[in-house]
Amino acid sequence: MTNAFADLLASKDVLLADGATGTNLFNMGLQSGDAPELWNVQETAKITALYQGSVDAGSDLFLTNTFGGTAARLKLHDADKRVRELNKAGAELGRNVADRAERKIIVAGSVGPTGEIMLPVGELSHELAVEMFHEQADGLKEGGVDVLWLETISAPEEYRAAAEAFALADMPWVGTMSFDTAGRTMMGVTSADLAQLVEDFSNKPLAFGANCGTGASDILRTVLGFVAQGTERPIISKGNAGIPKYVDGHIHYDGTPELMGEYAVMARDCGAKIIGGCCGTMPEHLRSMREALDTRSRGERPTLEQITQVLGPFTSASDGTGEDAKSDDDSRRGRRGRRRA
Repeated sequence: MTNAFADLLASKDVLLADGATGTNLFNMGLQSGDAPELWNVQETAKITALYQGSVDAGSDLFLTNTFGGTAARLKLHDADKRVRELNKAGAELGRNVADRAERKIIVAGSVGPTGEIMLPVGELSHELAVEMFHEQADGLKEGGVDVLWLETISAPEEYRAAAEAFALADMPWVGTMSFDTAGRTMMGVTSADLAQLVEDFSNKPLAFGANCGTGASDILRTVLGFVAQGTERPIISKGNAGIPKYVDGHIHYDGTPELMGEYAVMARDCGAKIIGGCCGTMPEHLRSMREALDTRSRGERPTLEQITQVLGPFTSASDGTGEDAKSDDDSRRGRRGRRRA
């Protein structure tokens, strides 16, 4: 399957993705607990500005404001009957921004976790998960996205359900997990597990990787874990802008634009093909990342020691693999996917 995203991926050394959705929208006035997806129809100028900010900063692609766009998520805001409307609207705003740009820009339809726990641990069936992801995918497709972008997934069962739904929608896709629990996802998936999982699908993603998680150092260790499996599939690295800290009652990410520039270069040298930011990443971070990728030559693959020297220490001693990194499944059960900030 070929499309605009696959063509751009093949034509460039690396692609720069966008930054945070939540962080930027909170700065625009979104209140904690509100559904950002409602802004796709209520605050169209602000969502357009969100997308335009990434384009102006140099991103090759941006994600739509539809992270919580499944019926399960929207039900929390009495909007579960508006899945098609809100996803289509978010995609259409993005399509308008991309089509006005002077260079090729990819619109990626963001699909986050349902927030439910799948059987046998929880109550969400595979069939219902597929139905919800398919409904969202159809809305995004109708709105004109180039590719579906699954993100912040923890459970392999949910990742698999999304892949099946995207095949039903006849859309190309990519997918990332969040390795935020001592190098593993909340449900115990390692970098090696995900690299193998995507190759088992009949509907394989065009790219896969990691987003969110903890700090920039940790996500690069995960990228190296993907590379160690010998994968030839393009790898995504979409890391947070530093570590979150509470400052004056608000969450602040301590990563500077300069640090994110270093992160972008090291992500490329680690083996990532698509590089962006997640929580805390603002347009000023993206501009620094763009400049670093454009002006600094590709280098040798960095070691773990070199990564920590530049980006800071890892938040856990292990990358989640090996005998010293046994997962604690009980600590993960009952925890639900978070909104991409």
